Formats: sequence, C-alpha cells, structure tokens
Amino acid sequence: MASPSLRSTALVCTTVSAVLALLVVGGWDPLLAFDAHVASELHRTALAEPGWTRLNRLLSDWVWDTWTMRALLAAVCLWLLLRGAARLAAWVAGTGLAGALLQQALKALFDRDRPRWEQPVDSAQFAALPSGHAMTAALTCALLLWLVRLRGVRPGVRRAVLWGCAVTVAGVGFTRVYLGVHWPTDVVTGWLLGIAVAAASAGLWRPRAVRRARPREPRESRPG
Repeated sequence: MASPSLRSTALVCTTVSAVLALLVVGGWDPLLAFDAHVASELHRTALAEPGWTRLNRLLSDWVWDTWTMRALLAAVCLWLLLRGAARLAAWVAGTGLAGALLQQALKALFDRDRPRWEQPVDSAQFAALPSGHAMTAALTCALLLWLVRLRGVRPGVRRAVLWGCAVTVAGVGFTRVYLGVHWPTDVVTGWLLGIAVAAASAGLWRPRAVRRARPREPRESRPG
C-alpha cells in the first residue's frame, strides 16, 4: 500500500489540477481574465526590458528546459545504477517516462491555445495546458527530494537540494509566463501534476524485502 501522506499529496494535487483544467476548458471568465491580465502585464515588461528577457530565455530554454531536467534525472538514474540500486533506478526512469507521456496526452486532450502577441519575445510548440516545463521540473525536483531522503543523504546536502529545487520550480514557472508562451494556470496545473506523479510513485515504491536466515534449532543430545 502507498504511504498515506504521499497518497494524500497525490490525490490533492490531482484533484486541484483537474478542477483548474475543467475551469479553463469550461471557459470560466474570472480565471481566464486573471490569466490574460497577468500574461499581458508580464509581456509588457518583457518588451520593455530586453536584457532581462534574454536572461529569462537563457534560463527557460537551456538551464530549466524539459530536456535539461530529463538529462538530470537520467544522470541520477546512472548514479543509482553505479551504487547498485538498479531496481530503484528503473523505478525513477519509469516515473519520468510516465510523466512525459501523461503530459503529452493531456496537452492533446485539452488542446489549449497559447498566448498570442503582436511582438512575441519567444515561441513554443504544441498545446499550452499543462506547461511541460513546469510539470517536468516539478516531477524531477520532487523525485530528487524523495531520493535524497530515501538514500540518507547528509542534512547539508539535503538542504542544498531543497533550495535548488525550490528555485528551479518557481523560476521555470515564472519564465514561461514572462516570455509569453504560457498562461499562469498552465504553469500551476503543470506544477500540481508533476508533484502528483512523483508523490504517487514514491508512495508506491517498496524496497525489496531482505530475507533473514532462520536460526538453527539446537540439536537434541542423544544419550551416550
């Protein structure tokens, strides 16, 4: 059975992301108006600050790109293999693949248009909902946080990973909206789905049971 806390996290994140997606698809005006307002304000800033925009493109398209996150996860799987944890490495790799497939399936299902601008500062392909960058970053970082705890990594390293993950997840979400290629709800939905997949996977993981040798029963002494 899955861990109750992880199972609850996966359920809550899945439920909230589903509600957001349904509100978007259903055309709920307050949410769509919020999306349009935030995206428009950030796009205006992006046009006015070309240097800051170039930095955001560098971070979004290279440092926090989906393929960068997947390469990081692949490196972690390789490290686990070298440490003799082949089964755990396969589990993590499978989780990453499942997240990527789910992401593409939902994009095709919702088929939400991306923001359109007269003066775009960046471009992206495929549908908008959920944000692939946000979902991949959240999934990767959530798995990393689970792994450092599972493997008993030192507290100092664990804190560094936590801060790095927090900056990555928040940063990539901001850059996608700032660059005008996603609506805010795309990013939030992506975050929630990434955490949901990672939490479900971590909760279902069970280490292989170690068989204990049965103690030998003392032999009965025979009368001499």
